[in-house]
Amino acid sequence: MLDLTPQQRKFLKAQAHNLKPVVMIGNAGLTEAVVKEISRSLAAHELIKVRCLGDDRAAREAWLAEICAQLDCAPVQHIGKLLLIYKPAEEPRIALP
Repeated sequence: MLDLTPQQRKFLKAQAHNLKPVVMIGNAGLTEAVVKEISRSLAAHELIKVRCLGDDRAAREAWLAEICAQLDCAPVQHIGKLLLIYKPAEEPRIALP
């Protein structure tokens, strides 16, 4: 899993302020298809928001940890039903401080 400094995390939160969620985790939970879509979105955008429909906070925390472990990306923020995830591209478009 990728590690971010607090300064980098703060920078990415500011960058994500105007982003809309690009992937949604529905009632079926974190399926293989959802993980593939998150992977594709990360490759295209580097920084994405994922919306979760479930009300179980512990499940959302587990999904975030599982996504980051499977895709080797960094959790930036989990606020409410939104997960903010970052994975640098091979040629990064977002220059971290």
